[in-house]
Amino acid sequence: MVLVHGFGATKDDDSVAGVAEALAADGHRVLAYTARGHGDAGGVCTLGDLERHDVAAAVDAARADADRVVVVGTSMGAIAALRHAAHHPVDGVVTVSSPADWRVPRTAQSAAAALLTQTPPGRWAARRFLGVRLSAVWTAATPPVELAATLRVPLGVIHGLADRFITHSEASRLHAAAGGPRRLELVAGMGHAFRPESIPVIGRLVSWALAHEPRRARAGRLNPGPRP
Repeated sequence: MVLVHGFGATKDDDSVAGVAEALAADGHRVLAYTARGHGDAGGVCTLGDLERHDVAAAVDAARADADRVVVVGTSMGAIAALRHAAHHPVDGVVTVSSPADWRVPRTAQSAAAALLTQTPPGRWAARRFLGVRLSAVWTAATPPVELAATLRVPLGVIHGLADRFITHSEASRLHAAAGGPRRLELVAGMGHAFRPESIPVIGRLVSWALAHEPRRARAGRLNPGPRP
């Protein structure tokens, strides 16, 4: 299992550790890492675009110890996981709190996030208080709903019904677009990103993904762009 954290987190966050420990207790090997632009990692954060290369490196490392790899990503990490899986072989993807499109919901949380990530004062605050170095360039990359449509491997979609940052209707759209086996889990009382309520659901969807026969053919319909 490759765990891909969300914006502002690192591999050492309690939320990431909780998921890792639960998956390990189920008998899975787990690899977590800190994405570019976060904490002590190099580079700058691109909100899920170039983070696909971080996922690629982690999947390559995981394959040294395992024949099958499922990528579990949350929020920004879910975007990166889908972007990687659209072009490279994996055995399944589980997303938690992923958007479907780049539309910003009309919520206070989303407005604050837009100011944080898309303005110079916001990027300064992210660096100063969150330890996140944000790129000043927004790439407008392929939205997650289009990435999901290219997948032929199992896609598990998890979203909290109490998520006030990204509404659960996004999860339904992501699930509907999936090109392969798909499963949707909407969790009552769950907010955004890795939460205690998400842990047993992640475990169920990982087991569901692994129950399918391996199928790793890449879609090849999207241009992944140059590697850095």
